[in-house]
Amino acid sequence: MSQETLSKQGEDGRSFEPIHPRPATATSGRPPRKASSELARRLLTAVVLIPAVIYIIVQGGILYLATVVVVVMLGQREFYRLIEEKGAHPIWGMGLGFGAALPIVSYVGNEYHATLLLTASLLGLMVAQLRKAQITEALASISGTFFGVFYVGWLLSHTVVLRYFYEAAISHYDAAGVLSIGLAPGSGIFFMVYALAAVIACDAGAYFAGRAYGKRKLAPRVSPGKTVEGALGGIVVGTLGGLAAKGVFDVFWPDLSVAFPWSVTIAFGIVLSLVGIVGDLVESLLKRDAAMKDTGALLPGMGGVLDRIDSPLLGVPVMYYLLLGYLFVRIG
Repeated sequence: MSQETLSKQGEDGRSFEPIHPRPATATSGRPPRKASSELARRLLTAVVLIPAVIYIIVQGGILYLATVVVVVMLGQREFYRLIEEKGAHPIWGMGLGFGAALPIVSYVGNEYHATLLLTASLLGLMVAQLRKAQITEALASISGTFFGVFYVGWLLSHTVVLRYFYEAAISHYDAAGVLSIGLAPGSGIFFMVYALAAVIACDAGAYFAGRAYGKRKLAPRVSPGKTVEGALGGIVVGTLGGLAAKGVFDVFWPDLSVAFPWSVTIAFGIVLSLVGIVGDLVESLLKRDAAMKDTGALLPGMGGVLDRIDSPLLGVPVMYYLLLGYLFVRIG
C-alpha cells in the first residue's frame, strides 16, 4: 500500500482527505437585507444586552463567572467552526474544556494560575494529537485548537481578574500601598464597565463615522468596509465613552472611581479604542480567511458571539495590564 493511501486512512479505516483550504462558498440567492433594518436589529439587541451586562458585572460572584464561562464556550465554538471551514479538525472536547476552565481558575486564583493552565493545555493537546491515527493534520489541529483556547478562553479570562481588580492588586502589591492611592474594594466594577464602554463606544463611533464620512480604506484586504475616518471617529467616541463612564461613577459611586484620575481616563480611553480597532480587524481577518461573513447568528443584527466580543477580547486584557503598570508607577 502506498504512502499516499496510508495518509488517507482514519482510525476506522475510512477514507480521509488531507487537510486543504476549502473554497469560498457561494452566497445564497436571497436579496441583501436593507441597512436600515440591520441597524434597527443591532440597536434593539444592544438595548437588551447592555443593561443585562451591567447588571451581571455589578452582581459579580457565581453569576458573573458562569456568564463568562458560557461566553467563552460559545465564542470558542464559533472559532472552531471558522477553522473547520479551512479544513482543519480541532480537538473540540479538550479545547472547550480548557477554555472553560481558564476563567474558573482566574476566579479562584489569578492570571498567573490561568497562564499555568494555558501552558498545560498546550501540552495536553499535543499528547492528545499523538493518540490520533491521522497525523497529516497535526500542525493545523494542535495550533488551531490551542489558538482557540488562547484567543477566546485566556483573553476572556481577564474579565474575571479585571472585575476583581482590587483583589488582584493586593496579590501583586502591598495592601497599604494599594489603599494609599484610593483603590477600594469593588473598584473592579468601574474598571470593567469603563473598559467595555470605551471599546463598545469606539465600535459604534467607527460604524457611524465611517458611514457618514468614510472615504479612505483602513485595511481594504482585511475589511473593505472600514475606513480611516471611521477609525478616527471611533477613537474620539471611544474616549468619550470612557469619560462618560468615569463621570457617572464619580457622581453616583465615587469610591469606585476615585483612584482613576481624569488624565489617566483620557489616556487609557485612547489606547483602548486603538486596541479595540485592532481586535475588530483581527476577527475580520479570521473570517475573511474562512470566507465567512459572520461567525454565527445568535445575536440579531450583530452576528455571533465572537463578532460581538472581538474588541473586548483585546481591550479587557490591555486594560488589566495597563492598570497593573499604573499601580507600579504610583506605588513604586
